[in-house]
Amino acid sequence: MRPKKDASAASKRQPFRSEPAEEEQLIAGRNPVLEALKSDQPLDTIYLSGTNGTLHQIAALAKEKNILVKMVSDAALSKMTHQAVHQGVAASGACGQYVSVEAILQAAREKQEAPLLVICDEIQDPHNLGAIIRTAEAAGAHGIIIPKRRSASLTVTVGKTSAGAASWLPVARVSNLVQAMETLKENGVWIYGTDASGSPYTDVDFTGGTAFVIGSEGFGIGRLVGEHCDGLLRLINTPENVFADSKLYLDIYILGLPFVFFYNVATGIFSALGDSKTPF
Repeated sequence: MRPKKDASAASKRQPFRSEPAEEEQLIAGRNPVLEALKSDQPLDTIYLSGTNGTLHQIAALAKEKNILVKMVSDAALSKMTHQAVHQGVAASGACGQYVSVEAILQAAREKQEAPLLVICDEIQDPHNLGAIIRTAEAAGAHGIIIPKRRSASLTVTVGKTSAGAASWLPVARVSNLVQAMETLKENGVWIYGTDASGSPYTDVDFTGGTAFVIGSEGFGIGRLVGEHCDGLLRLINTPENVFADSKLYLDIYILGLPFVFFYNVATGIFSALGDSKTPF
């Protein structure tokens, strides 16, 4: 029986922008988007203003390839594409291909390693997601799990912020984080939420399969996700004691306690296992 700890509920969430940032690369037009889908070009999100004719075919193909589809107005599409002839559809490029949770677990098994994952609960700033991916990859994590909705995704900005790590570290985008967490538990992975009210992370043995949940900016871990964690953990030292490099410290401090927590714990894991690989 897994021990469960209560997590504080987040009463509300920050509004999530449904349109891509201006710097994201967009493909506009029915034929360009359709051909991009057929050629397996990495795409993050398809934006549609309707579902008739070719748009229906695009939506069906996007669903088949597990690419997020968002319905927007023609006016929104015109704004996103800077008044280009979009024909009711646009697509944002991705910096990598999404994988399944099962694929991440299988990769760990093939390496004969205990799974180490990071679950991002509605991290909405692409710069923050990129920073998490960069640190997780350097720490030796096997993958990242993000939700399909209300979350940053593998956009061009995330790829740049991750310093290329997003092209190497597998990322699973799931419809339901709680279901993904249950899949991890069925495969022997223990899940810990990062929260200031939790127990000191030094009280836990991390040598088995482990996943850390990082909550959203400002509001932390959601209620349901928190209730499905095996426990809540906190740091016992400050960012200043972990990072001497000022630029690195500023990068990490943007995310607050959870990100510093992951760095510190991941370093401890590899140190305990006698692994010379440490973050950065």
